[in-house]
Amino acid sequence: MLEEDLMEHKIVCLRCRQKFPQPSTYTERVICPHCSLENPILRKRSSSGNCMKEQLKKILRGSPKKPVASGSSLAKRPSFCALDQEPGSAPKRAVLCGVTYKNWKYKLKGTINDVFNMKDLLTQVYKFEEKNILVLTEEQTDKRLIPTKVNIENCLRWLVKDCQGGDSLVFYYSGHGLRQPDFNNDERDGFDETICPVDFLKEGMILDNDIYATIVKPLPEGVTLHAIVDACHSGTILDLEHVYDREQGKWIDNRPPSGARKQTSGGKAYSISACEDDQVAADTSAFSSKSMNGALTYILIQVVRENPEITYGALLDEMQEGIDQANQQGCLSGPRFLRRIFGPNLTQKPLLSASEEFPVYNRTFKL
Repeated sequence: MLEEDLMEHKIVCLRCRQKFPQPSTYTERVICPHCSLENPILRKRSSSGNCMKEQLKKILRGSPKKPVASGSSLAKRPSFCALDQEPGSAPKRAVLCGVTYKNWKYKLKGTINDVFNMKDLLTQVYKFEEKNILVLTEEQTDKRLIPTKVNIENCLRWLVKDCQGGDSLVFYYSGHGLRQPDFNNDERDGFDETICPVDFLKEGMILDNDIYATIVKPLPEGVTLHAIVDACHSGTILDLEHVYDREQGKWIDNRPPSGARKQTSGGKAYSISACEDDQVAADTSAFSSKSMNGALTYILIQVVRENPEITYGALLDEMQEGIDQANQQGCLSGPRFLRRIFGPNLTQKPLLSASEEFPVYNRTFKL
């Protein structure tokens, strides 16, 4: 059969495979000028002579796009994602991660609410631009933003990439946290703290050592990082060298017994955790009858909204008071297996750690 090259309006000979111009008028056969073979023409040109031109236009223009259903495989990536731009140009950027483990028996109910409440705080109070915020949840259509281990690690690298003096970085996590034995002698309590990606049973947890190496150690001078982690066993999740003891009113040395240094490259790092390393954190409906929220997240956001100039010390006090009140009312609720272990009152004490000691009641909490 005759082969046609629509783009150049040429015929390809069936014998020698050489191209030659298509006749301008209709004919049943045409002789190849290279090998003299008679080549049949099986398709008639339209009387107007515009059939091939119209086909060519359709090829070049493409067919009109039909609306894509949200569940379609074509609707996997939104029109814009902060991962598609160079982060170095954004002086304020954030990674917000909420994991529900929705296919698990022990799923969490408040993490999605936590993430979007934190996003609202950043954009409305601290003037972060939405385009510079990565939100990881299991509901995302962009596969890069599902909170798997590899995706969380990639987003953390994006957070600190090309950061420079004056930048403010935020890492927020709401999900399960665990601990495991420390074999490097760099934990005073003998355990590494971890966060649990949605696929951690298969791919493993993300250790505090890895979080430190990814987003704390590279911080250059003038850059400030805040990590807010609403998870069980999250106390020293960034492995920072200084932990504030609220009851004693002083800083405690958290440097590794091994002698390893856990410092930045000149920047400042702060971590606010839902509880101490040996404690569990809880979801609660105490503050909203319509939804579940992480206790730490909800109280922190409410306190900061009411007093944007609050200090780190006063914020710690307010959060602890709110958690104590909810606990007294019996409104804090962790997963059922935690309640079976620890009883109905899941005591948690928010913890502040930092890369340097500072006067907590004199320094304003700013993101």
